[in-house]
Amino acid sequence: MARLDYFNQFYGFKINRVAIKNTYRRWGSCSSKGNLNFNYKIIYLKPELADYLIVHELCHLGEFNHSPKFHALVAKTISNYAIINKELRKTPIKLI
Repeated sequence: MARLDYFNQFYGFKINRVAIKNTYRRWGSCSSKGNLNFNYKIIYLKPELADYLIVHELCHLGEFNHSPKFHALVAKTISNYAIINKELRKTPIKLI
């Protein structure tokens, strides 16, 4: 929660609920109700990957898509998001 609070200082989004889950296919998700969900295995990721994941889901509260506007929001705090996203995609949840 500390990293989520830290990054939300830059965005100011209203978060409804945060849940830590044991999902099999996703590192995180965001619902239209403002709920953020994270896989518990986020704690095993390198800090820069975990931070990107947190920011990615947080920015869905502002842009509920993967449009250029969404990526501009992510870039406000994670300038090298594209590189980190590629690394995260290569990190399978099952192997952690």
